[in-house]
Amino acid sequence: MVLLGILIGQIDVVATYSEYLIMPVLMIMLFLVFIQVPLKEIGKSFKNIKFTSTEIIIYFIWTPVMIFVLGRLFLSNHPDILIGFVMLMVTPCTDWYLIFTGIAKGNVALGSSTLPLNLILQLLLLPVYILLIGGTSVSIDMLDLGKGVLISLMIPLLYSIVARNVARKFIIDKMGVSSFEEKIVPKACDYQGYFLNIAIIAMFASQGKVLLNNLQILLILLVPVLLFFVINFVVGRLVDKAIKLNYEDSVSLSLTTLARNSPIALAIAVAAFPDKPLISFGLDNRSIDRITCIVFS
Repeated sequence: MVLLGILIGQIDVVATYSEYLIMPVLMIMLFLVFIQVPLKEIGKSFKNIKFTSTEIIIYFIWTPVMIFVLGRLFLSNHPDILIGFVMLMVTPCTDWYLIFTGIAKGNVALGSSTLPLNLILQLLLLPVYILLIGGTSVSIDMLDLGKGVLISLMIPLLYSIVARNVARKFIIDKMGVSSFEEKIVPKACDYQGYFLNIAIIAMFASQGKVLLNNLQILLILLVPVLLFFVINFVVGRLVDKAIKLNYEDSVSLSLTTLARNSPIALAIAVAAFPDKPLISFGLDNRSIDRITCIVFS
């Protein structure tokens, strides 16, 4: 998708108008992500106190501290890339990690139960992390950042809530909750990948020349990104042993700790930092994210 976007971006008319496609496509993709999340089920994530509290500590306390250290060590001279790195690494995944958890024969139900809580916390805390970790390295307008969060996330989230309520009234009552969750909801997971690919093509078509002039970004990001995954995997395994989780729960914790939510972070970056394409490029590490999770699972 990246190569295709760069290729067609050499056509001037495509490069000029493709940027107008990015935000609508990302919003549709996020709608498909959110519609899979039953937010009213958030209470279930509190039933397994040991797992949930450990996950929250790793997600929202340990990980930001580690990102701060890695960012300062490797990206302090690259402020835009630092912001993209922060946005990617402090947002836990809300979808694909369940697939990897299933592959590794982990506790998918437990991972699913904490998903709504993780989603809400990352939406609330992402602006705080950006300000605390990268705020002094690049000029950040908190009003624009808040507007970006509102436009890119809250609108799809509200539409997803409405859609689920409408579906519950006209579809679920007829086919049953289990059938709806097993037959209809997975289709949203399938289609969200298509819209993400379209967004990536459009982004690289509009800004591909910037990337070609900054290929060193890939090398700059490689070390801190890989260190993040290796360190978090080791930390997850040590925590597993310390709190004595069984195998299934241990797998769930490890995979939730590793996977990142690049679609949400990318949508916010496009909305909040439209004049800083290097931030978006810094976020486009989805392939590294997926490959790492597959290897560890």
